[in-house]
Amino acid sequence: MNARSASLRDRWRHIIFGTDTPAGRWFDQLLILAIIASVLAVTLDSVQSIHQRHGTLLYAAEWFFTLLFTLEYIVRLWVSDRPLRYARSFYGVVDLVSVIPTYLSLLLPGANYLLTIRALRVLRVFRVLKLAQLMDEANQLGSTLVRTRRKIGVFMFAVVVVIIIFGSLMYVVEGPANGFTSIPRSIYWAIVTITTVGYGDISPQTPFGQAVASLAMITGYAIIAVPTGIVTAEMSRAHMAKRYERECPNCHRHDHDPDARFCKQCGTGLPRPGEPA
Repeated sequence: MNARSASLRDRWRHIIFGTDTPAGRWFDQLLILAIIASVLAVTLDSVQSIHQRHGTLLYAAEWFFTLLFTLEYIVRLWVSDRPLRYARSFYGVVDLVSVIPTYLSLLLPGANYLLTIRALRVLRVFRVLKLAQLMDEANQLGSTLVRTRRKIGVFMFAVVVVIIIFGSLMYVVEGPANGFTSIPRSIYWAIVTITTVGYGDISPQTPFGQAVASLAMITGYAIIAVPTGIVTAEMSRAHMAKRYERECPNCHRHDHDPDARFCKQCGTGLPRPGEPA
């Protein structure tokens, strides 16, 4: 690669991946506007009356944005120091997936409506506007969900068991005569009822069935509250741990008990909560 080509590549890298220059900010802002316009075009094309009048124009706009984003993706790979790392990153995967539906629609009509996934690319606004604090909050929420995954997993397993029991019971009580034609269909009713959705396409007709349904509804409200409590408690614990986090002035270790007076690693005296190390 000659010096001129390397210089051009470096300039485009700063424009595409950086927001610390006017050109980089303009690029990201124009990109976000193009993403919004492309999603809007696909959305409007799904309206039958608009499709009949402006279908050709919207189809042309769809291909214009697809080719534009395809070129942008190729350029990102070219200017990236580690192309494979970018391709496997969250934004890299979204950038690729956002252009595939249009090409896929050549084989599978209607697949182009999946282009609304391009809305995920608007997440770049966090980087453009430098909303680092919001990203920190999102990271904290994500880490909380990871830490509580086992508790929530056990809870969800218990919910599945309860749903199967309610569905089986309603199949026995109501039977095919009242719309509960099989256990899977009865389990579907139990899911709809316990989640408080209540489509009403199947409903119990007998007094005992209605009593079971009432119990399922009450159980549903209790079930909804449990995951919220698990996540909230973990977020509160993490917040308190961060609030009272103290760094050892000698070895710089952080994970000390709230009432610890000495570092668990080197034995150095710890500052009091709230005091600088």
